[in-house]
Amino acid sequence: MNTRFSIGAARLFCVLALLFGLFGTAQAQIANINDAINKAGSLRYTANRLAKAYFQLGMGVDVERSKRILDTAIPMYDRRVVELKNYSPTPEIKETYVALEKAWIGYKDLLVGSAPNQANGRKLLLLSEEIVGIANKATGQLAAHSGSNQGKLVNISGRQRMLSQRIAKYSQAMAWDVAPAGSQKEIDVSKAEFVKMLGELMAAKENTPQIKEELELGNQQWSFFDAALAGRNADKKVNMTNVATTSERILEVMDNVVGMYERLATR
Repeated sequence: MNTRFSIGAARLFCVLALLFGLFGTAQAQIANINDAINKAGSLRYTANRLAKAYFQLGMGVDVERSKRILDTAIPMYDRRVVELKNYSPTPEIKETYVALEKAWIGYKDLLVGSAPNQANGRKLLLLSEEIVGIANKATGQLAAHSGSNQGKLVNISGRQRMLSQRIAKYSQAMAWDVAPAGSQKEIDVSKAEFVKMLGELMAAKENTPQIKEELELGNQQWSFFDAALAGRNADKKVNMTNVATTSERILEVMDNVVGMYERLATR
């Protein structure tokens, strides 16, 4: 599958998702507040992950998986924004999702409007930060509305997914020369937060043996990711491929942790 076909497929998915919503069938399918927090948090990390995949395609890194990310995550984002907007338990939260929906339109246009290029890559990086900021605000609002420590744990562990993808996004942007000055500081700050929050999660009294085991796996995967970020291989493309693959592994583990906390909260 070539890049042009991938972009065309993404456009088709977006159009279908829009039509789905217009005909009233994309109604909220959210089971409870912790499900909402999980899905809200997914919009934080997905915005970063989409930018990461775009940069990787531009560099020819982890190409097939990067295409799959664009082809599947874009229609998911369309659908999930509508679900969360419809679910919003307060006018303030709904207002935040209306703002996210508007910002997402411009972001999506950059992702699928043309083959990846550095000029759009620079715009995409800046807009991704705006999108993540709005999605993070909405997730925090939902977590506060839940009023439970379990909801807080769903939010924190969900934020770990976002941080892993933010770090990878900036790393790949720097490699492609589309990152602004100060990007290494953004990586360092996100890494420090990830390590701190991982420690907080590992110390949570609510943890089951299964959650503890998964968090230990997350700690191991963090070590691999951190080593990849150091970029010690002489071949730059190998380094970027290592960042691509290890960032996906730690995302998978932390996503499992979020699901465990969500199920724990609904018992």
